[in-house]
Amino acid sequence: MHQFSETSRVWIFQADRELSPDEIKWAFPKLQGFINEWKAHGHALAAHTEIRYNRFIIVMVDEDNAAASGCSIDSLHRFMQEVEKALNVRLFDRLNIAYKENGKVVSVGHTAFEELLRSGRVTASTIVFNNLAATKKALDEDWEIPLVQSWHAQFFQ
Repeated sequence: MHQFSETSRVWIFQADRELSPDEIKWAFPKLQGFINEWKAHGHALAAHTEIRYNRFIIVMVDEDNAAASGCSIDSLHRFMQEVEKALNVRLFDRLNIAYKENGKVVSVGHTAFEELLRSGRVTASTIVFNNLAATKKALDEDWEIPLVQSWHAQFFQ
């Protein structure tokens, strides 16, 4: 497998619910097919995809050889919209917040998350997912972090 540098570019698409084993079995080959054919200005991109926690579709590109272009990024988003539609999930809802509860990943809308915080079910130390992580390094180090250290915290003060 290609060794991806810490500066490799990352996109994280969070489903608003856990994907079933059958959905993952359907989606993963489609994702791999897209990644294997993905190009920028005619140059193949060194790319990788994975599904974590049955909820997060992660796409990574090592831009050392060929950088993702505006057109190639647009094609990724169009493809992910097709996946979103086929799976009947929302992958582009940035107000859907994923967090860990009793070792399980769950997600709720912004308003429901605020209520969980007020009730004490979610605290400053609750692990949330920073889907704005844009590099492999950020994914490895800053994706799963306590709420208090996340960009989400600014909305719940």
